[in-house]
Amino acid sequence: MTEHRHPTKDELDAISMTNPIIVIHTSGHASVANTAMLKLLGISDSSKDPEGGHYGRDKKTGKLNGKLEENASFKALLALTEKMSKEAGNSQDQAIKNLMKAQDEWLSYGQTTICDGRTMGESVGLLEKAASEHLFKADIVYFPDYEYFKKDLNIFKPKYMKYNNHLKLGGFKFSDDGSPQGKTAWLTKPYLVPPEGQSADYKGFPIFSDQVLYDDLKTLFQNHITAQLHVNGDAAIDQALRVIGKLKEENIYKPELRATLIHVQNSRPDHIQKIKDIGLIPSYFSTHVYLWGDWHYSSVFGPERASFISPANSALKAGIIFTMHHDAPVTPPDLITAMYSAVNRRTRSGRILGPDERITPLKALKAITINAAYQLQEEETKGSIKAGKLADLVILDQNPLTINPEQIRSIKVLETIKEGVSVYQRK
Repeated sequence: MTEHRHPTKDELDAISMTNPIIVIHTSGHASVANTAMLKLLGISDSSKDPEGGHYGRDKKTGKLNGKLEENASFKALLALTEKMSKEAGNSQDQAIKNLMKAQDEWLSYGQTTICDGRTMGESVGLLEKAASEHLFKADIVYFPDYEYFKKDLNIFKPKYMKYNNHLKLGGFKFSDDGSPQGKTAWLTKPYLVPPEGQSADYKGFPIFSDQVLYDDLKTLFQNHITAQLHVNGDAAIDQALRVIGKLKEENIYKPELRATLIHVQNSRPDHIQKIKDIGLIPSYFSTHVYLWGDWHYSSVFGPERASFISPANSALKAGIIFTMHHDAPVTPPDLITAMYSAVNRRTRSGRILGPDERITPLKALKAITINAAYQLQEEETKGSIKAGKLADLVILDQNPLTINPEQIRSIKVLETIKEGVSVYQRK
């Protein structure tokens, strides 16, 4: 957006007062709705903020401005998709077709194991239906949103870490805060430039209290089930370390569970040793440096904090096993760009953001193969080319270990092979 701000309800109303409209931020953590959409969803000026979410309001009048943040947005989108599903009738057939298109796109990027990092709503049933019809070519590891599905824990437990027609429950997901580029991540120091309508001391906000997170994680860990925790801001990272650290002291969390911190964007140097001591795996969204590094530098964090986002080299020097991800559909399912970003730390404008955090191509490749298999507790069957492991292979048109590191983004996937069977070939 040229204006570098969210649109407003009034601006969407200028498009239509009768057709419901909702515009979703690229991060997925916020959206904006027009008056007709708010009415359809039953959201009014008297609606109270849901726990872990906010309705944007005009500072003068207190009336809704159409902005929905975090759980306010997620709940609205879930309600909307359920309404659309009911009205569409036989929509599951179309949803299955769309899911297969998504699988084909992931395969075209060379991924043979696909992680669904926050499965919500009707998506669990959709995955299970696709598996029952033997439609998956790749392995799909899914992490249901724990708050959404906690009442169904006993139903999920027998499925944990067991593949059934290429589908596996890998644990549960917690979204502890929001998006740095959307300025809803939870920080300890204010945003460099606060979002419109917020004061200079604005630091984002948490989704959970410590107590809620402690109680939920305790239940999971006592059942020997792991968790992934979405933590972008340093305050959210602090909370995760505080809560899981306490559970480890109580001998409830054990490092062999391999709980994972997802994104870990606004990390601080003091986090590194704590992550190692507790026994957690950071999974860095390294592509952020390339895609939004300039925004983080000039508007979100400022130069100092921005230079330490996705601190892969610091983790490496501390002896921490880390992985990298692309967070699709926030970005395309492109791990080659994640490699490029971790190796070069170059933003779209050409700025080198945190040169000390650059890693070698070999270490970046290891993060998305050997380490990724370890994170998902599949290191015995995946991650490297070795007798006895699955023949999950990718053929590239260039060698990422020998070409100019600046050219890594130009690498193309020529063929993807799953268990010895070709499942994608570049035309």
